[in-house]
Amino acid sequence: MRVVVVGVCASGKTTLVQNLTRMGIEAYNAAQEHSQIKQLWKKKQPDILVMLDATLATIRIRRKIPWGEERLIAQRERLADAREHADLFIETDRLTKEEVAQVILDYIRRKNDGSHNHS
Repeated sequence: MRVVVVGVCASGKTTLVQNLTRMGIEAYNAAQEHSQIKQLWKKKQPDILVMLDATLATIRIRRKIPWGEERLIAQRERLADAREHADLFIETDRLTKEEVAQVILDYIRRKNDGSHNHS
């Protein structure tokens, strides 16, 4: 199962991909927030598309950034297509990195359970 993660800067994409990979899940970070190509995320052919988001206040706690709300708005606009197609949308502000990974694991488990109920 291939998981592709998109999201605004400092929303937790890299950490999530590392955690999922350590758990044996094929996971990729698509830098969609930096691209004008609306469906860049599709190049990885995800089985599950996850979008992460965070507020500017949280981003500033996580990383020293020289930009403000305008850039965050622009990133969200670049991510609009991915958000529309995302299987999961997770606001990471109040979640630990373990909790974010658990949301994806729970989703995968439910998805796998559902696919076996159609026999």
